[in-house]
Amino acid sequence: MLHNDKLPLAGKRAVVTGAGRGIGRSIALALAEAGADVAVTARTASEIDLLVAQIQATGRKGLGVSCDVTNSEQVQHMATTVIEGLGGVDILVNNAGNAGSHKFLNHSDELWHRMLSVNLTSVYYVSKAFVPTLMNQRAGRIINVASIASRVGGQYIAAYTAAKHGVLGLTRALAVELLPNNITVNAICPGYVNTPMTDASINNIMARTGMTEAQAREALEKTSPQRRLIEADEIAAIAVFLAQESSKGITGQAINIDGGGVMS
Repeated sequence: MLHNDKLPLAGKRAVVTGAGRGIGRSIALALAEAGADVAVTARTASEIDLLVAQIQATGRKGLGVSCDVTNSEQVQHMATTVIEGLGGVDILVNNAGNAGSHKFLNHSDELWHRMLSVNLTSVYYVSKAFVPTLMNQRAGRIINVASIASRVGGQYIAAYTAAKHGVLGLTRALAVELLPNNITVNAICPGYVNTPMTDASINNIMARTGMTEAQAREALEKTSPQRRLIEADEIAAIAVFLAQESSKGITGQAINIDGGGVMS
C-alpha cells in the first residue's frame, strides 16, 4: 500500500448511501483504500457493521448509520451523525436505489411512487442534507449512481426509467447551481451489474418467463455489446476517479459503464 500522504483521497471524508451490498459496498471500500474516511448508510445494520469493520481494516476511519433514505427525518439525523462523526464531508455518493418492473398496461401506482421515492426523492433528500456543509467548505464532490436507464428508455421499466432520468436531471441542475462553490456533481450510469439487485431481476425474469437462471442471466448479458455483466469494482473505480482533485474540471456529466451499448 502507498504511504498515507500519497493516497489520492488522503484526508478526505466520504459518505455512501445504500452501502450494505453491491455497488455501494464496492465504492465505500474503494474510497477507503484511496485514503478517505468513510461513513456508510443502509437499512440493514448487520451489513453496515461488517462493512465498517472492513473500512477500518484499511486504516481509515469508518462510521455506520442505519437509515431509510426515503424518510427525510431519518436522512437529516443520518447527515448530522455523519458530519459530527467525521468532522465534515467532502464526498457524497448517492447510491441507494432499487429496481422494479411492470408493463405500463395496468401499471401499479404503488410501484410508480416506490420507484420515484427510492431512486429519485432519496437523492434529493440526501443531497439537501449535505449540500450546506459542502457549500460552507466551498468544495466537494457529489457522485450520483444513476443507470443507463437515465439515458435511454427501457421496456417494462417505466417508473424506474422515469426516476433515473430524474436523477440525471437533478445532477445537471445541481452541477450548475453549485459550481460557484467549487462543488462538482456527476452521475455514473451503469448497465446491468453483477450484484444482488441484478440477481433479483434474474429471479423476476425466471418467474415471468419460465427461463432457467442461466437463460435469464444470458438475456441480461446480451444487453451489453461485451456480452457480460458489469462488475461493481468497475463502478467504484469511476467513483474514486471523480472524487479526486484532478477531476475538478468534470461536472454535470453522465458516465456510461455499459460495455458500449449507449455511446452518447
